[in-house]
Amino acid sequence: MANHNHPYPPVELAPEGQLATVAIGDLATEAGAVVVDTHIAYRRWGTPKGDLDGKNNIIIVEHALTGGTEANDWWCEAIGPGKALDTDEWCVICTNALGSCYGSTGPASEHPDGGVWGSRFPAVSIRDMVHAEHAFLDALGIGRVHAIIGGSMGGARVLEWTLLYPEQVDYALVLAVSARASAWQIGIQTAQITSITQDPDWQGGDYHGSGRTPDAGLAAARRIAHLTYRGELEIDERFGTSSQSGENPLGAFREDGQRFAVQSYLEHQGTKLTKRFDAASYVILTEALNRHDLGRGRGGLNKALASSTVPTMIVGVDTDILYPYHQQEHLSRNLGNLLAMAKLSSPVGHDAFLVEARQMDRILRNFITLTHETPSAREVAAERGAYDI
Repeated sequence: MANHNHPYPPVELAPEGQLATVAIGDLATEAGAVVVDTHIAYRRWGTPKGDLDGKNNIIIVEHALTGGTEANDWWCEAIGPGKALDTDEWCVICTNALGSCYGSTGPASEHPDGGVWGSRFPAVSIRDMVHAEHAFLDALGIGRVHAIIGGSMGGARVLEWTLLYPEQVDYALVLAVSARASAWQIGIQTAQITSITQDPDWQGGDYHGSGRTPDAGLAAARRIAHLTYRGELEIDERFGTSSQSGENPLGAFREDGQRFAVQSYLEHQGTKLTKRFDAASYVILTEALNRHDLGRGRGGLNKALASSTVPTMIVGVDTDILYPYHQQEHLSRNLGNLLAMAKLSSPVGHDAFLVEARQMDRILRNFITLTHETPSAREVAAERGAYDI
């Protein structure tokens, strides 16, 4: 490994595929709060090669809202030997976002002063998550990465990376997200948050260890969210107006136990999430998406996008209800350094970037090829410097 001018000796990378956490100290949030003794969890596949402060083979993959570090699982067709993100060639690192519940510091984590963070955990923004990741890479002794890739909330983090730390990212791939939260997104996401915070078991956010968890609220939030993750066509084709097997939703009086098939499906999705995700993390991360706005403090959206120097590929889904394709078109028209634009064509909707393996394989391979063929902003600047003698 190369020598580094970092304040601390670099942390050794965890064994391949193993969950590990890195301490990054106290983190001041954009809004003025402090997350003390912050830790960021991660997994990695492949071996780092090259100069960790210069040209190397490191690719950061950013997860979506309720995702975790096991990118080789939720993106199993994309990451691994011989796959588009070939771990024989690349070192792929996936962190867990600040505020999540899969190893990084969040509301369900132990508080240094005792107990669980709970309601003491502050609101965080997408920028706060990126500052935390930057500190994490610094702790590992990594000063620069070949590329950062992410979809949905992960894509929002990628966009912020390109504006906060452009000199440390050679290339970026942004999937199924917008330059800022739209009023519609804030509206539907606030409805999800309210489902949780109005559950009597929420207890002001201090339910951890009480024996009562706001599962009903979290399940309701997920039912709303899931409708925005899937395409209207796909849901209708699968369920239409069918009744759930053995039930009759067309009786003389409406009954909770007499459901349409789609209702049963959404209830299943909601229950499934309550078994694997923390409600307070769901609130924190959804609120971060509400606060997503690249233009804040940067002279407005288009000025912020125009200032971007990192070669960035934008991908959208033609049937995305949550982040409609016109939002990716807006990004591609205004980004200062557009590498390419691609469209995922799928009835599935927003989740297509996780589901459409063949199309994603083509897009990812194309992106990797473009990163080999296109000079990075740093290389362009160095070349210009050479001619300025």
